[in-house]
Amino acid sequence: QVQLVESGGGLVQAGRSLRLSCAASGSIFSFNAMGWFRQAPGKEREFVAAITWSAGWPVYAGSAKGRSTISRDNAKNTVSLQMNSLKPEDTAVYCCVAGNPIGSYSIGRAYNNWGQGTQVTVSS
Repeated sequence: QVQLVESGGGLVQAGRSLRLSCAASGSIFSFNAMGWFRQAPGKEREFVAAITWSAGWPVYAGSAKGRSTISRDNAKNTVSLQMNSLKPEDTAVYCCVAGNPIGSYSIGRAYNNWGQGTQVTVSS
């Protein structure tokens, strides 16, 4: 089992930046990728970004590409999501995930470890 704890959410004005972090503990060697999903009120959960744990290859959703950067620190067992030029439509609960998606990085059910989530609110 892997425990994931997110931090870094909050209220930010449109156009500003925010950095989310996720600390993993437990069975660290049981997954090969970590990532982020988000869910806004009344909307379905959607993929944001993922990164392979060993090689650090990033995968981005179209909405995040160019505005977000995902990174990982293997020594600290953390993954971070730097989000720039935030828009009100980025408002959502952002959840950290870990698992073995084996190519299906944007599929939520490919990850068997989920954090509690952190709220990101972007005001206009």
